[in-house]
Amino acid sequence: MKTLERYAFIKDAAIRCLADIDPTRLDAANESLERSGRPRADLHQGPEAWREVCHRADIDLIYICTDWATHCDMAVEAMRHGKHVAVEVPAATTIDECHQLVETAEATRRHCFMTENCCYDHFALSTLEMAHKGLLGEITHCEGAYIHNLRDTFGLTGNTDNTAGNWMEKSCARHKGNPYPTHGIGPIGWLLGLHRGDRMDYLVSLTSRGCGPDHLLGRVNSTLIRTVKGASILLQLDVTTMRPYSRLQTVCGTKGYVQKYPVPTIKNLTGNTILTGEEALAEARLHTQMHAARLWQEGHRKNVPNEMNYTMDARLIHCLRHGLPLDIDVYDAAEWSCIAELSERSAREGSRPISIPDFTHGHWHDLTAYTMYSA
Repeated sequence: MKTLERYAFIKDAAIRCLADIDPTRLDAANESLERSGRPRADLHQGPEAWREVCHRADIDLIYICTDWATHCDMAVEAMRHGKHVAVEVPAATTIDECHQLVETAEATRRHCFMTENCCYDHFALSTLEMAHKGLLGEITHCEGAYIHNLRDTFGLTGNTDNTAGNWMEKSCARHKGNPYPTHGIGPIGWLLGLHRGDRMDYLVSLTSRGCGPDHLLGRVNSTLIRTVKGASILLQLDVTTMRPYSRLQTVCGTKGYVQKYPVPTIKNLTGNTILTGEEALAEARLHTQMHAARLWQEGHRKNVPNEMNYTMDARLIHCLRHGLPLDIDVYDAAEWSCIAELSERSAREGSRPISIPDFTHGHWHDLTAYTMYSA
């Protein structure tokens, strides 16, 4: 429903049909469409309804917002039937699934866009622009994370009546690594030009002990990644401690330093002043020339619930309509998602270094930097 409500703000995208296993959700979705002034959509209900949508001839793009375990199968089916795909994070949960996504996208020439909204954070976009301007020098180390106290959501504090259907909790409880890496790695992937001049080489991972019935309470995963060119990356997942919300967003370069959390901070060699708080945010706003940054401001003026989502959705439709490469391609989806399986493997095996596949088949250095295209 939230995805549908987001697209009420996106022009040039017609919602033709909806699929769900729950008929009440479908009815509510159509009511939401009517409230936003859009025509009602065709409804497909049942466990195989999604396949019916994949087979329709009047659909260009299929948006997948189901539980993680179903993402890959649905995306592959959609692409095989000629549809572009937008899929929620993570796009895949295993290495095999990552390869399936890449191979299918290459064979069908269909786009597979993973909807990693944190790439469109206003501070992250400004940091990317500063990096492209050379203000940070050579970037040698980055840190990203998803630190979000979800103890109540997971029912770990007794405040939630029923979490039986909470597939995120179940996934985190079963997983011994980082099953949700993309919020942290996404913006870093753009900054370091992963598969656009550099690529992730190997990782090591460590997970702290957890408490409670599922050993989930207090569990924290830390994963270190080294790229072929020698940059280092720290990723963390922490959804059950008392730490304040953070995605870290730390960037270390030979000429500058940027971080968003816990306090926005910018320092570079052009001056001796360390900018923090509102001063850092004001400096970041000076670096907002790329199309995505302008869309973020547009969303802010429209008072959308989440500017990152608005920017991501608007960019996706803009690129598809103008025949442009998407901001996040299938190789991003595979590279960022594969950390889930590999981090768990390393953590279970005493933090053994684990090689990260090259999903580009050796073409990771054909491009030299990340580029965001606009018409």
